Amino acid sequence: MRLLHTMLRVGDLKKSLAFYTEVLGMRLLRQKDYESGRFTLAFVGYEDESTGAVIELTHNWDTTSYDLGEGYGHIALEVDDAYAACDKVRAQGGKVVREAGPMKHGTTVIAFIEDPDGYKIEFIQKKSGGDGPQSA
Repeated sequence: MRLLHTMLRVGDLKKSLAFYTEVLGMRLLRQKDYESGRFTLAFVGYEDESTGAVIELTHNWDTTSYDLGEGYGHIALEVDDAYAACDKVRAQGGKVVREAGPMKHGTTVIAFIEDPDGYKIEFIQKKSGGDGPQSA
């Protein structure tokens, strides 16, 4: 078994695609309209679906926003420099909701941003020495 994708419902597909591709640097891997169901699926990611997990953006044509609820946490992305990643997001009009810095009760450098629909995305700074990120 392997993780294929995480699905997020988005209110404005064009705005969401711009965020995930232009701000976060993902690629649009595939997109399809389902006219009879009045929805569009768009898959974005850093790797092809055959080798990595991706994000499925689901746009229901007649819905412009969603209540995110209390159960959703966040998507985590490994970055080389969380401070620079926040600066880049901010320079492109994105929203930083927790500035880069050491996590509470730890030393891993993290930050949080929000996509256009308010979904939280955590940046976890890559640890030097190649031991990988650690999530909070």
